[in-house]
Amino acid sequence: MSPSSRISDFYKLSPADRQRIVVEWAELTNEQASALENALGLAQADKMIENAIGVYGLPFGIATNFVVNGRDVLAPMVVEEPSVVAGASYAARLARAGGGFHAETTASLMIGQIQVLDLDRPEQAAGKVLAQKQRLIDLANRTDPVIVSLHGGARDVEARPLLDSPVGPMLVVHVIYDCRDAMGANMVNTACEALAPVIEEITGGRVNLRILSNLADRRLARGWCVVPAKALTTGDLAGELVVERVVEAWALAAVDPYRAATHNKGIMNGIDAVAIATGNDWRAIEAGAHAYAARDGSYRSLSTWSVNQDGDLAGRLELPLAVGVVGGATRVHPAARVALQILGVATARDLAEIIVSVGLAQNLAALRALATEGIQRGHMALHARQVATAAGAVGDEVDRIAAALVAERTIRSDRAAALLRAARET
Repeated sequence: MSPSSRISDFYKLSPADRQRIVVEWAELTNEQASALENALGLAQADKMIENAIGVYGLPFGIATNFVVNGRDVLAPMVVEEPSVVAGASYAARLARAGGGFHAETTASLMIGQIQVLDLDRPEQAAGKVLAQKQRLIDLANRTDPVIVSLHGGARDVEARPLLDSPVGPMLVVHVIYDCRDAMGANMVNTACEALAPVIEEITGGRVNLRILSNLADRRLARGWCVVPAKALTTGDLAGELVVERVVEAWALAAVDPYRAATHNKGIMNGIDAVAIATGNDWRAIEAGAHAYAARDGSYRSLSTWSVNQDGDLAGRLELPLAVGVVGGATRVHPAARVALQILGVATARDLAEIIVSVGLAQNLAALRALATEGIQRGHMALHARQVATAAGAVGDEVDRIAAALVAERTIRSDRAAALLRAARET
C-alpha cells in the first residue's frame, strides 16, 4: 500500500522529524538525505555558472496532502516567502475532500524560431520554405540522433510572414520540436542553428535570430479539482457562501489586469517553487505563463473558478509548462535529483501534471483567504518569525517574539527589536 500524503500536524514537527518522514517516504539514501541540507558546494557551483563566489541557500519545504490523478504526492517546494508551503498544503487538503487534483498534459512540443530578413516578398518566401518542409525536418533531426531514438525530434515546420515590424517585413520560421523528457532549450536552439544557412539558401534572405520561444503553447498542462462546499465552511461562514465569494474574487482577475497580475503571481508562487526544487528554469516558465495569460490581447487570470451543479467549487488551471526530468540542473544539482525522487516522477509530463496541480492549490489557498479572513491574517503570522529573526532573535526567542508580535497585531521590525531588548533585560 502506498503511503499517504495526508500527514497530520506535519508543520508542528521538528525539521529533523519532517526530514525523517520524507526520507522514509522517498526511500532516500543517507547521501541523498544529506543533500537536503548541504546540496551544493562551491566547487560544483563553479561548474554550473560563471564567476561563482558562493552558494545562496533557500528553504526547501514539503507541501503535504496532495493527491494527483489518484496518487498521493509530497510536493518539494523551494521558496523564501512565508505562507506559500502552508497555503498549498491546506488547499490540497480541501481538494482532497473532493477527490484531489486531476491533471493532463499535451505533447512535449517546443517552438524554435528562425528570423529571416531582407526579403522582398515574405509570403513567397514562406511558400518556398514549406515546399521543402521534409528536407528541413530531416536536417533538424540529424542534429540530435539521441532524441530521435527516444521518439522525439522535429515534428513540423511552419512559416509566418510578419509584414509590419519596426524594421520592416520579415519571415519567421517555426520548428516544432518534441523534446520528450527534457525542457529542450539546447536541442531546439541547436536545430535552429543547423537550419539557418539552409533557410537562407531557400529564401534568399538573411537569418538573424535562431532561438526557441518560451511561449510553449504546444506544451500545455491542465489541472482541475472540485472542493465540496462543506469543506470550505469556517467558524463564521457557511461553505456555500465561501464558494460564492471565491468565485467573486476570481471574477475580478478575469476582467482586470491589475488584479490578474497579483492573482497569477499567487499561482506562480507554487509553480516556481516546485520548478526551482526540481532544477527547472522557472524564469522560462514565468515568461510563458504571463504571455499565455495575454494571448488574446488582454492580460487575464490563468485559472477559472465556478460553482458546479452540486453547489461545490470547481477550479481549473491551464498554462504552458516546459519542464524536464533530464538534462541541465535537474541532473546536476543533488537536491534537484532528490526532489524528483520525492515526487516519484518518471517523465516530464508526470512532473508538469504535479506542478500545475500545485499552482491550482496555491491559487485556491489565496482566493479562500482573500474571500474569508483576508490575506494578511495567516501570512503575517508566519511573516512574524522572519521579522523576529531580522531583529536579532535566535533560538527559542524567535517563536516568543513572533507570538508577541502576532498577539499585538504589530508585525514590525522596530517593535520586534523593542520586545527582544525587553526580553533580554529581564
